[in-house]
Amino acid sequence: MNLALVNNYRQLLLDNRPMIDVRAPIEFATGALPFAANLPLMADEERHQVGICYKEQGQQAAIKLGHKLVSGELKAQRIKAWQNFITANPNAVLYCARGGLRSQLSQEWLAEAGIECPKVEGGYKSLRGFLFNYLNDYCQSHKFIILSGMTGTGKTEIIQQLPTGVDLEGAANHKGSSFGRPLDCQPAQVDFENKIALDLLKVQNQHPDKTVILEDESRNIGARHLPHYFSDLMAQSAFVVIDMDFEERLERLWQEYVIERHSKTMAFYGATGEQEFANYLTESLLRVKKRLGGQRTKELLDSMENAIAVQHQDNFASHRHWLTVLTQEYYDPMYSYQLEQKEELVVFRGSRAEAIEYITSYSASEDSMN
Repeated sequence: MNLALVNNYRQLLLDNRPMIDVRAPIEFATGALPFAANLPLMADEERHQVGICYKEQGQQAAIKLGHKLVSGELKAQRIKAWQNFITANPNAVLYCARGGLRSQLSQEWLAEAGIECPKVEGGYKSLRGFLFNYLNDYCQSHKFIILSGMTGTGKTEIIQQLPTGVDLEGAANHKGSSFGRPLDCQPAQVDFENKIALDLLKVQNQHPDKTVILEDESRNIGARHLPHYFSDLMAQSAFVVIDMDFEERLERLWQEYVIERHSKTMAFYGATGEQEFANYLTESLLRVKKRLGGQRTKELLDSMENAIAVQHQDNFASHRHWLTVLTQEYYDPMYSYQLEQKEELVVFRGSRAEAIEYITSYSASEDSMN
């Protein structure tokens, strides 16, 4: 049986090629690709049993056990799931961990059903290895421009609109602050790194001679961390700083952390949304208690709880009080200190519109030089 192999990892990734990941769910959860569907050949417990058999009795016994565990109606169901995916995605490929027995067997079962589906040579390990090496190599030979500024200046929104912007917070599914936790979960660390590499790959493919723009981030974004060589390069890059009036920043923060978050929380949790929103606010504040101090934290908690109690009577206006104090006494001093440490790297400082214009003009000048 002649079964097709594909190994042009770069093109597969650039094309967002639909992929069937036949690894067990526990493997998929530790790292995968954003356009892959986990349709396993073996469930977690089945894989566990086969693994024990392999260690104790060897490969042939393990293969025999695998066929016994996944047979009859169960086998038919798994083939049907692959068929449905391929019907919806005719250009799909499949892979297992290393491009070995599981992907080969999946191909064979599909071929017996009259369907040809190429498998990725080297499996997920090779795809992951390509992305890992690409990210590392990119950082050895490129530079970034870092968009910085006080909290509330809308940096992420700008990054998302720039053709050469890569949204690190989007990749981490976290806004980077104590109030930036998502309603759902952050991706696995490997998935976070894969997403950054993929986004960089696509920007470089479309704009090969232009500098990538990133938002100023610490190495940790929530529970995820940037690779050390990546954050080191960011720390050595040129900085563009947005200056904005406090009241305008406060309005943006109020909209994001209060108005929008409440709306999203209610949509996500339904009947328990009000309590979940209250929990989100208080838990987020308690995360910065060490820096604020016990007494100040208590005062802000009281203000926050009062605002929660009347938020539907005053259209959430009372939340501005604690948010004002938190921004002035916690976020602004922290950002000011961090920016002072990077002063020699600042190449431009101005309003939001001026910062966007500077970056746009810089990108245009790169075009004229190529």
